[in-house]
Amino acid sequence: MNLISSEELMNYRLKIMNIVCAACYFTCCLSTVSNAGAEDTRRNRQGPHYAVELEEIVTTYTPANNGAGPMWCYGSTVIARQGSDVYLSTIETGKDVPLLCNTRWQLWHRTSDGWRIEQTEKAYRQREPCPIAIFQQGPVFLSVNPSTEPPGVKYGPCKPLVLEFDRDNLGGTATAHTPAWADGTYFTDHSYRGFAADGVNGELLLLNINAKTSEQFVSYRDSSGRWHQKGTIEFPIRSCYPQVSLRDGSAHVMAIGDIVEPVEQWRKLKFEKLNRKWDYVFRRLFYTYTDNIRTTGFVPPVEIDTVEETCGYIRNLDMHIDATGAAHLLYTKQPHQYAFIRDKYFPGQAMTINLEYVVVKDGRVVSKRTLAQAPQAPTGFAPSFARFHISSDGKIHVIAAGTGIDKGKRTFGNYIGRLPAGKGKPAFERIGLKHPFGSFFTNTPRGGSKPSDVIDLFGIAGDSPNLRYARIRVAPPKD
Repeated sequence: MNLISSEELMNYRLKIMNIVCAACYFTCCLSTVSNAGAEDTRRNRQGPHYAVELEEIVTTYTPANNGAGPMWCYGSTVIARQGSDVYLSTIETGKDVPLLCNTRWQLWHRTSDGWRIEQTEKAYRQREPCPIAIFQQGPVFLSVNPSTEPPGVKYGPCKPLVLEFDRDNLGGTATAHTPAWADGTYFTDHSYRGFAADGVNGELLLLNINAKTSEQFVSYRDSSGRWHQKGTIEFPIRSCYPQVSLRDGSAHVMAIGDIVEPVEQWRKLKFEKLNRKWDYVFRRLFYTYTDNIRTTGFVPPVEIDTVEETCGYIRNLDMHIDATGAAHLLYTKQPHQYAFIRDKYFPGQAMTINLEYVVVKDGRVVSKRTLAQAPQAPTGFAPSFARFHISSDGKIHVIAAGTGIDKGKRTFGNYIGRLPAGKGKPAFERIGLKHPFGSFFTNTPRGGSKPSDVIDLFGIAGDSPNLRYARIRVAPPKD
């Protein structure tokens, strides 16, 4: 599958994300702001099982118009926690820097004194955001993908690196690591990469797509600091935006199919209604794993879910690997992406969006649950986006964006609920944020952060161009 080759078509990717998931507000604008200009909400807003401790603006974002945005790397994370320290990776758009690689990374650090930029890339050489990872007692890492071509080259070669920062001297010179790859790489500014850390054992895992063949190349860094090429993952179709996890030697990947609309009549009708040439679809969800990345390759990917037959839309959201090695998967599922397609080809069927939860063990799906659905009862929660959070006791919580009833009216907000044992659904309760997030990153163990009763959220709310942070504390369960 060749990547799209015009700037116009590429920019449609952001537009479609806005259409299919209203929670993702990609039309926002990045410039550094001081802590003095941030909104700092320190009055706790208490719920039965949580307390909002902090809401603030970190910075703002100027659209790069390069097909990516601050939430583009949603399969990985850009925020991580070590004790009371929070680390954050953002991108800054260069004024008048030609496309496509016209942004640069910034490494932020939050202490009790607030946020500050510890280091900024010297030149604007990135297209996509740069995921972050940490070791729980060690350094901070950024996955970067600088262009190797002059400014203005589009779809050109890039060189993926991992930068290592001393947590005691974040402003000092970073060590640049070159991951090991199998032969046959072709890496460009469309990396569709995934980045993860085993924060306990001090190991890293990095995926990067071959822009010509769509294979995902795999590189693994062991606890001694040595990088190893681990071959490739070949999905049944081109699959992107991977969630990647590494725990005690086992490695797991969830990715979403990302191809041009294969059904001619649907493609023609969408162009007639939307007048848009860009028409990539996200309908088939895949998962693969290896129980020992050091010695064994990934198993052939299995298809977790599909809406291929009904012109639907799936968005992969999060993955957690528990102590038994089971993979917990979270995603939204729409059987029909557009009402006009439904009306013509599937009349009478409901337009719904489900928040789905699947557990996979040893490569087999062992359980499936729908955690929330829209539309449903007038008082129900209607989901649009979600992440896992793992508390200090190992319990899995779901943090979601969507609409629910507040003071008698259906309004948009963020919700949290703990996954109960068995087949039950979370009892979602509204989080008392003044500026609820449409989409967000968390301090996930996939990025190396320790399971914690503190939730760090970073993302986009309804006050573009701001990029916001919130800190929420989970109360110990009574049961």
